[in-house]
Amino acid sequence: MIIPPARPRVVVLGLDGLPYSTACRLCRAGLLPNLARIALTPLARPIQAELPELSPVNWTSFFTAAGPEEHGIFGFTRLDPRNYSVHVADVTQVRGRTLFDRLGDHGLTSRVINLPNTYPARPLKGMLVSGFVAQDLARATFPPFLAHQLRSAGYILETDTTQGGGDPGYLLDMLDRTLRGRRAALNLLWPDLAWDLFVFVLTETDRLGHFLFPALERADHPWHGPSMDFLRHWDDLVGDVLERYDRLPEPKRLLVLADHGFSSLTMEMDVNAWLREQGLFYVDRAPRNELDGQAISARSRAFALDPGRIYLHTSRFARGKVPPSGTAELAERIKAELLRLQWQGRPVIREVLSWQEAYPKGAALPHPMNRIPADPAMPDLLCVPHRGFSLRAKFDQTTTFSKADRQGCHTPDDAFFYDSHPSRIFPGPVRVRDVGQAVLEQFNVQDQLITPR
Repeated sequence: MIIPPARPRVVVLGLDGLPYSTACRLCRAGLLPNLARIALTPLARPIQAELPELSPVNWTSFFTAAGPEEHGIFGFTRLDPRNYSVHVADVTQVRGRTLFDRLGDHGLTSRVINLPNTYPARPLKGMLVSGFVAQDLARATFPPFLAHQLRSAGYILETDTTQGGGDPGYLLDMLDRTLRGRRAALNLLWPDLAWDLFVFVLTETDRLGHFLFPALERADHPWHGPSMDFLRHWDDLVGDVLERYDRLPEPKRLLVLADHGFSSLTMEMDVNAWLREQGLFYVDRAPRNELDGQAISARSRAFALDPGRIYLHTSRFARGKVPPSGTAELAERIKAELLRLQWQGRPVIREVLSWQEAYPKGAALPHPMNRIPADPAMPDLLCVPHRGFSLRAKFDQTTTFSKADRQGCHTPDDAFFYDSHPSRIFPGPVRVRDVGQAVLEQFNVQDQLITPR
């Protein structure tokens, strides 16, 4: 009798916003025994986030195995260059094909739970439960029948951080409820093993980091105990995934990654408010809300979108009047002033990257004189803050520095990564996009990812 070869499998465990350094410290203290099984081994290390270091940018980079200049997601929002309306990023804005599309072409099945920026759920060979910014469970699932089963199990798409931001007890309770829902989804989609790729993302660490990161850093913090209680529940679920993986037959591979790191928040800076102070940003009327880009005046020479994406108001926007010949001087002025900016004697901005520096593959795309990006969504300048500073870009904000409920902020470095079977040929993933490429390499899928323009 001929025994067929074993089915190769890849499991990807996403730990949204988990810093490698924090994970190791808590594991060494004996607080996260399950995570310690992988975090305290030579196979774990930090990797770099894609810029800007936001969830939609990075998780899209993972599931397309490409950078923002290729998949087209540069932040939480996108501004329509024709009418200046602002839209929240979702999968309909993603260019090209996903890992799941490409694996499906080769007859391979994917099961995906809570992966950000996959909403609304699109058909794939397999099953999908979309993550942030999913709003409607019925539109977040494929096949659609999953919605009823998940709803019956108490599945919650997202923690209410609007209320939870000012009420840590409520936040932790909601995080516990969402965690139970993630476990229910895992119990639903894993057991039959009728899959080749399984992606399971826990976004609760990011929410905890934004509002209670100091509680993870200091044992004397009033919310340290309750936060660690939650993380013990989280660690139990991580342990469940690791045990399930251990029981899989070879060949198999486990990839564990965070989409960015985290640090305690010192201060938030609004880039549009700063541009207003510099005489570079104007509105024709009072913005109706923070996303009201239609208020941008033709007098504006620059404006920003989250978190620190600066757009020179050139002819690629309907009301833009900055000529291509003036972009270099304007960009240099903005860069120089931002690098001099301080808050209480501390420098705020670590780097201001040109679009050519931030997205070198995008620089190869054709455009007259190559002075401005061909893609309207690509920023002219990208600001990278010093650790502890968080950038914002609201259209109704007039104060450059402020701080509300948030206590933690993203970092582009120190993102957690683990690979059970690192390649002996290549150096291994350096950035988040490389983790997606590792999945394709594992299945020997190397066909074209991005659809030509």
